[in-house]
Amino acid sequence: MAMTADAPTIAPTTTAESPTTPQPAAPDPVAPDPGAAQPSQGTTFGAPWIRATGDLAWRLVGIVAAVAVVFYVVGLVQLVFVALFLALVFTTVLLPLGDLYDRVMPRGLAMAASLLTAVLAVGGLVTYVVSSVVSRWDELATQFGTGLTDLAVLLTDIPLLAGLGGPDEWLADGGAWLQENGGAYAGTAAESAGTIAEGATAVVLAIFCTVFFLTQGSRMWQWVLSLVPADRHDRWQTAASAGWTAFSGFTRGMFFVALADGAMAGIFLSVVGVPLALPLSVVVFLGAFVPMIGPVAAIVISVLVALAAKGPVLALVVLIGMVVVAQIDANVLQPLITGKQVSLHPVVMALVVAGGSVLGGLLGAVVAVPLTAVTWAVFSTLRRTTPAPAQGTAATHGAD
Repeated sequence: MAMTADAPTIAPTTTAESPTTPQPAAPDPVAPDPGAAQPSQGTTFGAPWIRATGDLAWRLVGIVAAVAVVFYVVGLVQLVFVALFLALVFTTVLLPLGDLYDRVMPRGLAMAASLLTAVLAVGGLVTYVVSSVVSRWDELATQFGTGLTDLAVLLTDIPLLAGLGGPDEWLADGGAWLQENGGAYAGTAAESAGTIAEGATAVVLAIFCTVFFLTQGSRMWQWVLSLVPADRHDRWQTAASAGWTAFSGFTRGMFFVALADGAMAGIFLSVVGVPLALPLSVVVFLGAFVPMIGPVAAIVISVLVALAAKGPVLALVVLIGMVVVAQIDANVLQPLITGKQVSLHPVVMALVVAGGSVLGGLLGAVVAVPLTAVTWAVFSTLRRTTPAPAQGTAATHGAD
């Protein structure tokens, strides 16, 4: 069949492309929707400052709850906590001595030698004090009775105390009071004996732990780091170093402060002529390690010895002088030496000690400042080393 001229010719269109239909743009996940209702910026409920305050309040509640749990757990295992704290103190003090011995002997033997040196030093000081008192006990007892008699006569000359009777009546009343309350104080003495036994157990356990801290401390810390993800090892190491520096600085600062207190007390007691001045300076040195109670006990013992040996006038002089030494310790030595080591203001240290004593008694007063110093050092270090958020994180999540 012949095709006409006006017949349409159909050409193949296999290579033709269909027209592209424009797609709507995806909404920006960061930009707000103009049509959506915006939150109120006023002082109504749900305002930003209310939400921020609520978030802060919940965080504070969580912190207080965590601290309460820590105190509760420490109360359950108080003996273990005391032993561990003492072990860390012993390790801090003995580590420089062990490093010195390490120059001439193996590491393990050097640390054992440092521990033995400390035991001999403390034992020698205690033995010296006890032997000095025992050797002059009869003389001190006689002088103490004479001093009490002189003090009683001096007190009866005061008009306000004259109506209370004489020394014989005071002794009679004191004896009757002891007879009435002897049973209660006997029970208290039995409880104190149990406390002393627990304290001895804690010291033995602390010495046992100190041996391993000195000889295997690095390996023990590496084992702790192995439990942490590898990408966080540096932060943990930095925080631990800051905490250990604060703790060791506080402990060594306390040692130098106690040494200065003992030296000042010994010089003062020797100048005024109090017997047993050197043993009393050792008592002041040891008492400086116990906040609040230790210095007061040292003052009382020194005044009693002065009263027994020289009478009430010298006892009053010793009382004033020892109070001055305590004030120098609290207002000069502690801020200059210990305060700089722990980077805490003296007011903060005083409040921390008071709060620790309220919450945990004597133990709380002892551990309050070093634990606060360690916590602050770790927090400050982690705050400075916290990595900044990566730039463009929101856009990356939006593209995903």
